[in-house]
Amino acid sequence: MKTASLAHASCAKETHSKLWHGANTGKKFFCIRSTGITAVLILLALLTACSPEPEKPTEQAKPEVKGPELLMGRSAFQKVFVAARGWNQYARPYRIESVATSDGNGHDGKSAVWRAGFASEAQRVAKTYTWSGSAAEGAPSRGVSFGIEDSYSPTNASMQTWDVQFLKVDTDQALATAQKHGGDKVLEKSPDIPVTYVCDWNRNSNQLIWHVIFGANRENSKLAVSVDASTGAFIRVEK
Repeated sequence: MKTASLAHASCAKETHSKLWHGANTGKKFFCIRSTGITAVLILLALLTACSPEPEKPTEQAKPEVKGPELLMGRSAFQKVFVAARGWNQYARPYRIESVATSDGNGHDGKSAVWRAGFASEAQRVAKTYTWSGSAAEGAPSRGVSFGIEDSYSPTNASMQTWDVQFLKVDTDQALATAQKHGGDKVLEKSPDIPVTYVCDWNRNSNQLIWHVIFGANRENSKLAVSVDASTGAFIRVEK
């Protein structure tokens, strides 16, 4: 009987040991599994935080629309004169004229496009230069451009060259003089009419003259006034 009791006690101890061992192993497995899941979650959180946001498509900047540059006659003349002297050191002007555009009406003595003709009497050649600050459709490209070289005849009355020292009066002053001789009334009645300017040499009177034209050209003008380009004095009403 004693032997049987000892055997029973030994069996119970062994069973208790196995049960405890199994329970402890499951606990360890649960801890390891929980730790692994936590690590994965932390790693995912870090990756999400570090991953850059998708870049938004950049909008292309619209090209800036540049407005017109307006110059008075003498300022524009200096720009083309330098270019003409680069072409021929003996070049002298025979005409300066503004060109009517939609972005320059000439009411302040300024224009967005100016053209000037130059000639060398000794070499009998001529060339036209244009300065443009216009943004209008169909206007010449901005800056100074030039035409082809052409022949020149000193006997041509409309192409008489002159010394640049005679050009002392600018277009704003010439306009002010023309305004006193009918120009103000023209602009009052027709405020949208362009004012254009032509400067050339009158060999009959030996004068450099600004022709202030109330219209896009002489043929269709409502008034044209001659002003001395050296003194600013009124000469006459042409039309």
